[in-house]
Amino acid sequence: MLIDKSVHSYTLTVQHCTDEQDGLLLQQDLDNLMEWSKLWHLDVNIDKCKVMKIGHHKKNEYKLNGNVLQKVDEEKDLGIFVTSDLKPSVHCAKAATKAMQVLGVIKRNFVLTDEEDFRLLFNGFVRPHLEYCVSVWSPYFKKDIECLEKVQRRATKLVKGLRSKSYEDRLCLLGITSLEKRRIRGDLIQVFRLVRGFDGLNYELFFELDNGSGYALRGHKCKLKVNRCRLQLRQCFFSQRVVNTWNRLPAFVVDASSVNSFKKRLDDWTLDVDI
Repeated sequence: MLIDKSVHSYTLTVQHCTDEQDGLLLQQDLDNLMEWSKLWHLDVNIDKCKVMKIGHHKKNEYKLNGNVLQKVDEEKDLGIFVTSDLKPSVHCAKAATKAMQVLGVIKRNFVLTDEEDFRLLFNGFVRPHLEYCVSVWSPYFKKDIECLEKVQRRATKLVKGLRSKSYEDRLCLLGITSLEKRRIRGDLIQVFRLVRGFDGLNYELFFELDNGSGYALRGHKCKLKVNRCRLQLRQCFFSQRVVNTWNRLPAFVVDASSVNSFKKRLDDWTLDVDI
């Protein structure tokens, strides 16, 4: 993976390299890219170009304009910290740290007296750091889930009169759910938008409808096919982790006519069922 983040350009080149020949082809692509940029007078900031190795293939050395590119194991891309092992732990830690810093500012400057104060400040300034593009990096390790949850746990203690209550009671009194359940809800909403065509994207890029099995005949008519995964990392990708939960939804939820209707029916259903 080659990443160039200059002031006036953003270039991302990805190629699957399994042997030395693939490495040579990638280097040829980089040479062609450099020639093209010179032809069109679009300067590439080589100092900001980096190479990240993903997988177990041999590490090759790549160059731009004769300069060896820096190799990294971690890089921030469009606000998301990507690591060579593709695990979300680094981003979870950084997101939680940033959110905790903002929470500290709120604690020093505001007194949260009721639910409205909490909702205004937490939803507006803290939660966005914990949920930005979360479908991409949704945590699956317990330590990462707790790392994010502790921010909301601490935030709910700032509301007057709630500090001595348990976390579950504080959530109930404030009318909110845990961040983990919010991520599951967000995944289900995104699946609904894809499958029902509200996003304008082809859902087949992510899922395959399971219309042929006997299991698919029970429940709703938009069940997704469960694919086998060799690695835990793959199992936790959006296109995999959400399938079983989506397939368990009742027909009256999936048959909603709009996104807002789906949200309302999903929330009503989850009041009685732990998703």
